[in-house]
Amino acid sequence: MALDRLEAMRAFCRIVEIGSFGGAAESLGLAKTTVSGQIQTLELLLGIKLLHRTTRKVSPTTEGAAYYLRARAVLEDVDDLEASVSLSRSAARGRVHIEMPAAVGLLLVVPALREFTVQYPNIHLDIGCSDRVVDLVEEGIDCAIRGGVVTDPNLVCKIIGQVQLALCASPHYLREAPSLSAPDDLFQHRNLGYRFSANNRRYLPTMFRDDEAFNLDVPVSMYFNNGSAYTAATVAGLGIAFVPRAEAQPLIDQGLLTEVLPDWRLEAITLSLVYPYTRHLSARVRAVTDWVSDLMHRNQFWKND
Repeated sequence: MALDRLEAMRAFCRIVEIGSFGGAAESLGLAKTTVSGQIQTLELLLGIKLLHRTTRKVSPTTEGAAYYLRARAVLEDVDDLEASVSLSRSAARGRVHIEMPAAVGLLLVVPALREFTVQYPNIHLDIGCSDRVVDLVEEGIDCAIRGGVVTDPNLVCKIIGQVQLALCASPHYLREAPSLSAPDDLFQHRNLGYRFSANNRRYLPTMFRDDEAFNLDVPVSMYFNNGSAYTAATVAGLGIAFVPRAEAQPLIDQGLLTEVLPDWRLEAITLSLVYPYTRHLSARVRAVTDWVSDLMHRNQFWKND
């Protein structure tokens, strides 16, 4: 009976997540009539209606939505228990919500996701890609990748990589602009600035060459708070910008961008993996965090020097 209850809970959660009995049944490898019977039995046992059913959509009732949150937590605990005593990678299962900067998601994680799904076929990911700083506890997020210094004392923080930067401009811009052979020359150029969307703070990296250092606190003609727009503006010839090396290098290879002052090295942005102190790091979350850490370590543009 206990196993039947767990399977019924699993079927209910899958219906809520997919939005249909047919889709849930297919993903569980069961007949639709079996899933329908499980839900009817569960509703009878609980004495409440869990789902609103229409010809077009299935959605949870108010009581069903509350039950879903508790049921999913129970199922995740059961899955973690089974994974902890299993030697098989594929034993880790459940849903993991991870947030990361857009550049990390678009340039590194998303292109490699097929590798992850092969290694962990039973882990389902909710991936948020944005530059906002989320409240992990309040928003129910399992873990996040953060750029820069992490100061929140409520978070466990582990440095896993870095964003390497390249100072770039389009060939068209450089043909029409003044000569550029030293950092001080940047004061005579159109420079593009980047602000963090969370706090509107301007990011000012430092350039290094041997024992010399130069902070890129130069006049800015245009600001952006979105990395894709910032890079697009650079390619469009609007000025000079520091672009993630992972994004810049293919554009340099295609002749769309040119690296300027290449004998100077730009300060990299540290990337850390964070999760709440109060949250147990489950087998499924550990699988995700270990994979992301290893992915960065294997990539020349993201690993720590």
